[in-house]
Amino acid sequence: MFAQVGSERSLTIWGMIIEASLSTHIILGVLLVFSLMTWALIIWKYFAFRRLWNQAGGFLDHMEKATRLEDAYRGILSLPESPFTRVFRRGVNFFSELRPGALREGVAVAGLSTAQLEVLRLVLEKEEGEERDEAALGLQWLAIIATVSPLLGLLGTVIGVMNSFIGVAAAGSANITAVAPGVAEALITTVAGLSVAIPAAIAYNYFVGRLQLFMSELEGFSSEFIGTLAREGKV
Repeated sequence: MFAQVGSERSLTIWGMIIEASLSTHIILGVLLVFSLMTWALIIWKYFAFRRLWNQAGGFLDHMEKATRLEDAYRGILSLPESPFTRVFRRGVNFFSELRPGALREGVAVAGLSTAQLEVLRLVLEKEEGEERDEAALGLQWLAIIATVSPLLGLLGTVIGVMNSFIGVAAAGSANITAVAPGVAEALITTVAGLSVAIPAAIAYNYFVGRLQLFMSELEGFSSEFIGTLAREGKV
């Protein structure tokens, strides 16, 4: 586990990694796994959010063309499943449970009471929360990796420096030539930790921003849904 100070050691990065101590190899291995996880999550969430925005665009375009809530409800049956269609369908189904037959053309029904309208809002908010949790899936791992990776790198550096000075003390030599290779090897884990943490932190903040924009659109649609009910005399 301790670094061998007296022996010839490679001064290239790859050489120092190959000749590193067991603790350094373990930490570098964990960081490699974290790096692969980070890039897999970045690719997955990038395409997932792009798909969400494409679905949102198609749904909102369809809603703008519909003149009445009944027309919109019939039209979304042909659209692919998406958070917007699920929220809309959940709201319409709950409204239909409160006012059976209200969506049939030419049928006049009484509007919702204040208590029923509040329950409808809660139903929509619950559906929004489920969609937010679904869209945020995996982001917590980016946050964990961004936080833990620098600490793992620092741990590897501290262990490496300790081993280097223990080796120097055992060899009885304190010149810079004896100390420098061990310290350089120890710093490799810090570099590796930062290399993993920086993309993870950037990706996490980027996707959180995209998630907030997505939720703003979804919450705005829920408000428009209730506004449509009011405009058509259903509230």
